This record gives sequence, C-alpha cells and structure tokens, in this order.
Amino acid sequence: MLRLKKDFFSIADRKGWINMNVIVSKTYEEMCQKAARLIAAQLTLKPDSVLGLATGSTPIGIYQELICKYQEDRLDFSKVTTVNLDEYVGISEDNEQSYRYFMNHNLFDHVNIPKKYTYVPNGSTDRIEEECEDYEQLIEQLGGVDLQLLGIGGNGHIGFNEPCGEFPEYTHLVDLKQETIEANSRFFSSMDEVPKQAVTMGIGTIMQAKKVVLVANGVGKAKAIYDTLFGPVTPNVPASILRFHPDVTVFVDEEAFSMVAQKH
Repeated sequence: MLRLKKDFFSIADRKGWINMNVIVSKTYEEMCQKAARLIAAQLTLKPDSVLGLATGSTPIGIYQELICKYQEDRLDFSKVTTVNLDEYVGISEDNEQSYRYFMNHNLFDHVNIPKKYTYVPNGSTDRIEEECEDYEQLIEQLGGVDLQLLGIGGNGHIGFNEPCGEFPEYTHLVDLKQETIEANSRFFSSMDEVPKQAVTMGIGTIMQAKKVVLVANGVGKAKAIYDTLFGPVTPNVPASILRFHPDVTVFVDEEAFSMVAQKH
C-alpha cells in the first residue's frame, strides 16, 4: 500500500508489518539536503553517535552538505565515531581509489572528527578473515550503529552484499559481481585495475543499526528501488531485506523513483 502526502510516501503491507518512509525530491541536490538534515538531527540529538557511512558517488553531495553545516557552526563532529560499510581488497588506504582515501577527501579532512575515531575495514591485510572478525567485534564494542547511511547498486546490493543465495550475516569477504566491477570501472584507468573482491559489513550487521537511511538517484537505480520497495524480499535483491527494519527512511530523486511512480 502506498500512502501519498506531497513528496512523502509511507509504504506498508496490508497488515502493517512492513513500513518504510520514502522521501522523493525533484533533484539530486534537494535529495542530499534532506538526507543531510536527518543526519544532522541525529548528531544534534546524540552528539556521540556512531555513524555507519557509505562511499560511492551518491553520498558525496550529502557529505558536502554536512561539511557546510559544520563550517557554519551548526554541526559538531568532535564526539562522533564512524564505521564504514566496506573496502576494496588489495588496495592500500593511501590509494586514491581506496574508501579510506575517499572518506578523508570527501568528509573527514573537512570536519572536526578525530581520525582515530573513524574506522574503515583494512582491505590490504593478508589476514582478511581476522580483519572481518575484528571489525565485527569493533562495532559490537561501540554499542552498534546509531544511524547507517546506505547507497544501493543497480543490482540491489547494499554495502558490497551482492545478490546471492542467502543474506550474509556478518562482516565478510565477497567476490564482486561483474556488473559491480563494470559500474566501478569508471573510477579506474582500466577494467584490469578494478578490484575483484571487497570486505563488507554483512546484512545482519546492517540490520542491527538503530536507524537506516537509504539514498538513490538517477534512472539507473529505478529498478533497484522498485524491487527494494515492492518486489519479493530475497537475497537476489539484498536491499529488499530493509523492509523488515523498524526504522528506514529512503531518499530518492524523481528519476530513481520513476518506476514506482509509473506502476503505483
């Protein structure tokens, strides 16, 4: 069932078991402003929040909005701790394509968060299994994630949890799908340079976050958003499991929402 009130949609099944709030914006810029306001509200209410952060092109505008709020003295990151969703395997953190580099460049270097409180999986270690276990323990020791920011892949992946036969529970090593490798190739000089594996939080870890914010823009994400909101809950569309999380807000632009708008 789709309940409409201007640009705010509440999606629930007939018995009310599934509930997701969807906020549709006309543009990517407007979407980022709205998502940043929600994150800023989280930090205002709980200055020592644990934020789960995402990389990729979609969150960049959100991070820019948060930086602006910090520069205007409207936001303080000094007590915040962050844990990132994932990292490529085989790339050092000083590599420009690493997610540690991405986070430093797009957020951490521009706000007053102590770097020692920013955590990204180590994809360059030769102890990947131990790294996954350590990362899972870290999140547990922090008391879990207060707000988890997610992007979504064209195939419905969240983090680097690719479509597969089951929902992975914990932080783990994953082989990236060919479509994900091709999508990420735009950031590299050649296809051969694109990593084929990554370390990622598992679906179970993501679902334990107290609040989830999913963001998507562009027509290339329209089917993934439709399947997430209205398709069957299946590991073939990893993001679909979010329908069973108690507190999810989805921010999309009109292009990403276009398939839902056409069918509903």
